[in-house]
Amino acid sequence: MLRSKLVLVLAIVMGLITTVLFFNYMKQFDSETVASQTKKEVVIASTEIKRNVPITKEMLETKLLPEEGVHTNAVLKMDEAIGQYSTADIALGESLLTNHLQNVKEETLFVSRKVREGFRAVSVGLNLPQSVTNLIEPGDQVDVIGTKKIGDEQVSEFVVQNVTVLAVGRRLVETTEGEPYVEFTSATLEVMPNESVRLVNASESGTVHIVLRTRVKPDKEAVKDDK
Repeated sequence: MLRSKLVLVLAIVMGLITTVLFFNYMKQFDSETVASQTKKEVVIASTEIKRNVPITKEMLETKLLPEEGVHTNAVLKMDEAIGQYSTADIALGESLLTNHLQNVKEETLFVSRKVREGFRAVSVGLNLPQSVTNLIEPGDQVDVIGTKKIGDEQVSEFVVQNVTVLAVGRRLVETTEGEPYVEFTSATLEVMPNESVRLVNASESGTVHIVLRTRVKPDKEAVKDDK
């Protein structure tokens, strides 16, 4: 009886030792596997980057990632991105991809490259007051108000709201410092297909005015205090 108990205790002890040794081996194996993974340096956004803006060095930083997890279109060097224009909104910490970028020539020549999937580009004729005195720029967010005469009254209403300006006249990029002023008589807006119909109808049946929205983001703390 005593011998049987001794054998049982020894079996339990050996089982515990085997379990501990196996656990330590697997832990060391996992550590060696992680350490052996090849890392690759990629370019990520150090701040939120909006669509259709020129990318500067201050917007970027590099990060080492496991090579297996790096996208095939990932940008690997900052020089590949600096001076290019963003084709999409890029979140803080998101890896930059080559399809997120386009050069100044492409940005200047091809409005079709700026139109997002599912949207349409449509132009409306504007005079000086209707265009916020020619102060709108490509990349601005705007509303459009249509005015038409119904009976003896003039009625104004929003036609579209919070849409992106793709171009003013034939200019597809923002005015740079020192660039001569050129007056324009039309603006090209990015809208949904049904909005394009309303916009054209409003333009043909009356007059339209651009209403410019702010580019300044509200201070979250200030908004909280106001409440």
